[in-house]
Amino acid sequence: MSQQTKWSQFAVLISVFFFWGFVAASNDILIPVFREKLNLAPWQSQMISFAFYVAYTVGSVIYYLISRATGGDILNKIGYKNGIALGLVVSALGTLLFYPAAETESFLIMITGLFIVGLGFSLQQTAANPLAIVMGDPKTGSQRLSMAGGINNLGTTLGPVIVSLAIFGSVTGGAAAKVADIGAVKVPYLVLGAAFILVAIIFKISPIPNKIEHADDTSKVATPTDIASPMVATKRSALNYSQLWLGMIGIFIYVGVEVATASNLPQFMSEHLKDENGNPFPTESIAPWVSLYWASLMMGRWTSSIGAFPIGASMKSVLRFVMPYLAFGVFLLINKIANHDVTPFYIYAAVIVALIIGDLLSRGNPARQLLIFSALGMAGLIIGMLADGWISVYAFTSVGLFCSTLWPCIFTLAIAGLGRHTNEGASFLIMMIMGGGFISLLQGWLAGPEVIGIQASFIVGVLCFAYLAFYAIRAKAILKRQGIDYDKLESAGGH
Repeated sequence: MSQQTKWSQFAVLISVFFFWGFVAASNDILIPVFREKLNLAPWQSQMISFAFYVAYTVGSVIYYLISRATGGDILNKIGYKNGIALGLVVSALGTLLFYPAAETESFLIMITGLFIVGLGFSLQQTAANPLAIVMGDPKTGSQRLSMAGGINNLGTTLGPVIVSLAIFGSVTGGAAAKVADIGAVKVPYLVLGAAFILVAIIFKISPIPNKIEHADDTSKVATPTDIASPMVATKRSALNYSQLWLGMIGIFIYVGVEVATASNLPQFMSEHLKDENGNPFPTESIAPWVSLYWASLMMGRWTSSIGAFPIGASMKSVLRFVMPYLAFGVFLLINKIANHDVTPFYIYAAVIVALIIGDLLSRGNPARQLLIFSALGMAGLIIGMLADGWISVYAFTSVGLFCSTLWPCIFTLAIAGLGRHTNEGASFLIMMIMGGGFISLLQGWLAGPEVIGIQASFIVGVLCFAYLAFYAIRAKAILKRQGIDYDKLESAGGH
């Protein structure tokens, strides 16, 4: 039976997705600033991403060990919304360290603060992602997660702009505004910490479900329509399901290529582009391009989320063409308000066509969408490696478009059929977010002039997308054997 989405509850839930994106994308502005001010090697500056994303793994390991020690899943005991509120408080504590970090220009204190913020995000993600999938019609679970991801990318679009303004000065763009001020970092992060506490209180009093019911009747045989309560778990552990452990590698790879492409983009631009005076492209001018990369994910996720809305098929068809350009317009507006020159971005409207074509071909099927978008991501990186200058910048930035829906696709495929092991499986998936740290660190090392250089280093992302294409094919076959067939769901009108 179809379950209707309670949109007021869902709106509260997806607020935390905004925060995850704001902090993650802001890291890409901190990386070049700290590298320049503290004379760090490329791999050292990538420790910002490493500390933040490895915190997800540490948090998930702590979650797993406490669950095992207490004889039951933590979220099943304290409740999902309570878990998110607790995670927000932990993240707020991490933001407090940005004050001494900014005052002393301490790299160690800053990445320690980011690590603690990431610990809190780990618990939030473990609870919020499964909630987003189950809070409505099961057939549109991945689209609902895409919608939440679209809010996440509103944060990733705003984050680089706001943090850049804090570091480099006012939006008036005078000469004084070009001097990086690390000390100014403390203001946006302290405000963010206060917002964490406020939203934690809102979660505590909200009507968001505190429990998720899973099918435990081991006599039942799963069918495609059972994806609301995924296939009954008859195995002893979530890790006994190959769709999960292959999906764990997929999450590691996906977050890795998404973060590594964004965090290495500033170095590519500074090395391969010149300003009007022939000097290396200035760091303060890179922020809008980082913002465009993350806004590209917003474009894709807003487009992919259309299937979750209770509207007619004809209106959905229209919105598939309108929604990505609406998100693009939000990006242009934000950067126009910040007094950035947006004319170089107009040509990107043509690149967005590739996203629309990929979305139409996928037809809401998570396995097919993962395969198509992985292939497009490979194409974008290869073009960026073979070309140079602005063509490469547009090509590398387009990777954001093609990464946009991969998280919900992988997450949906990986936890399908886990039943009572869903929480455990979700925790394992969140654990693999550490890929954002390891793979960006690997690419940062390869990007050194003594290794293969920044442009050739994007081969790391090509290999990542190749695995994701493999997972799309393999997961479809695994789930089909378990009685979960997304092609049948699609033909039945589910998407």
